[in-house]
Amino acid sequence: MIKLYGAEKCHKTQYYKTFLKTRNLDYAFLDVEQNEDFAEELRKLYENRKLNFPTITINTKKLRNPSDKDLQKWIDKLI
Repeated sequence: MIKLYGAEKCHKTQYYKTFLKTRNLDYAFLDVEQNEDFAEELRKLYENRKLNFPTITINTKKLRNPSDKDLQKWIDKLI
């Protein structure tokens, strides 16, 4: 399961949405600015409880602003 925590107006979030869509991957986009529950879920991933987005989770792996290479590596492990 891939989750993308971000905000609609964030250009990096948009980049990752496109990255995942162009690879025909199923993922959940969780807008932390529109939904407080998603924001709280993201805060729980970090000790400092900050809204560090975009963050992508793949199963239990957490990736904060990953490079294309890193993101692809973890996607390949998922498939």
